Amino acid sequence: MDRGSVYAVELMKPPQMGSYPAEDVTFLLKDISELMEETNTEDREELIQAGTHYSEMLPVEYQPSAEYISLFHHALQTTARKVALASAVVAELILARKGRELVLASLARAGTPIGVLIRRYLRHIHQLDAPHYSISIIRGKGIDENALHYILEQHPGKKIQFVDGWTGKGAITSVLHEAISRFNQKYMLRLDADLAVLADPGHCVQTFGTREDFLIPSACLNSTVSGLISRTVHRDDLLEAGEFHGAKFYREWIAEDVSNLFVDTISAHFADIAAEAKEQAAELIRHEDDYVPTWKGMHDISRIQQELEIDDVNLIKPGVGETTRVLLRRVPWKILVDSVDNPNLAHIIMLAKDRGVLVEERSDMSYSCCGIIRPMRGENQ
Repeated sequence: MDRGSVYAVELMKPPQMGSYPAEDVTFLLKDISELMEETNTEDREELIQAGTHYSEMLPVEYQPSAEYISLFHHALQTTARKVALASAVVAELILARKGRELVLASLARAGTPIGVLIRRYLRHIHQLDAPHYSISIIRGKGIDENALHYILEQHPGKKIQFVDGWTGKGAITSVLHEAISRFNQKYMLRLDADLAVLADPGHCVQTFGTREDFLIPSACLNSTVSGLISRTVHRDDLLEAGEFHGAKFYREWIAEDVSNLFVDTISAHFADIAAEAKEQAAELIRHEDDYVPTWKGMHDISRIQQELEIDDVNLIKPGVGETTRVLLRRVPWKILVDSVDNPNLAHIIMLAKDRGVLVEERSDMSYSCCGIIRPMRGENQ
C-alpha cells in the first residue's frame, strides 16, 4: 500500500506499554496515564445515560477482595485446559483460512490476552511468529484508523486477523464490520472484517473456539489481567492527528498483575491439546455451513428488553464476560442467571452479593447469564 498517496498524516511511534513481554504484543495506543483521572462509577453511569460517550471517561478500576482473587486463581486452574483448547481451535481456524502471512490485531482490551494466546500457540505448534498488535475499537466511534495504517505500513501484503475475547450481543462485531467497510471504501482496500473469538454464545461470528457461554478467567478482572492497560479512550482534546486512541498504563499495580500468569498457565497445555484442536478445527471447517452466524443471542435479548420494559438495549449485557463487566464497572440493576449453582458463575454470584445486586434465575436464554444496568431515570430505576 502506498500510504503517502492516500494518508499523509505522520503516524506516532508505539510507546512501550503494558506488562507483557515485547514479543507477545505491541500496544498501538497513546499513553495518557498523566492526562486524565478516573470518574467514579455512579457519576460515570449518570453521564453515560445522559449522553456523554463512554470512551471519554475512565471507570475507577474495581479492587477485588482476597476472596475474589482466590476465586480467580481457582478458576484459572480448573479452566486452563478448556481455555487452551478453545484458543488453539481458533488459532487453527485462522491459520487454515488466512495462511501463514498474517498479522493478529486484538481488540483492546478483552481481546489482548486471547491474541497473546493465539500467537503463542502458532509459535509453539506451527513455528509461526505472527506479529500481534492490540488496537482500539469503540462503539459509536469506530476503529482506530491510525492503528490500521500503522499495521499496513509495517506489514505490506500480510492479512490482518481481528481477535476479541467473546461475543455478547454482537455490538463490537457490528462496529468492526461497519468500520472496516468504511475504511476499505475510503482507502480502496479489501481488508477482511472477520472477528475471531474464544467464545461466541451470541452466534455472531464464524471464527470461534466454542459457542458455550463459559467462564474465561480473564473476564474476572480488569487491567491486572490485560497487561495493566485501561479500557481505551477517545477524546479530541487528548489526541492529535496521527496519534492512536488513548489508554492508561497502570504501572503502580505491577505487584497485583496476573497478566503473564494467565497466559503462561494456559500456554502450558498447548502441546497436550494440539491434536484435539486440529481435529475440532477441521470438523468446523468441514461443516462450516452449519455454523454461520444467526445472531440467536440478540433475539433473546430483544425478548428480555420487551419483558423488562427497558428502553435502551445497551443497558442489557449478556454472557459471562459482559455480565462481569457490568458488576466491575457499571451500576447494576439485576443479574439474570440460568442457575445460581452454575460453576461458571461463582465469581458473578460473589460480585453480586458484594455489591448488593439482585440475582434472578431464568432458563430461556442462550447465555449463562445477563447483566442489566440500572436506568438512572424512569420507572426501572
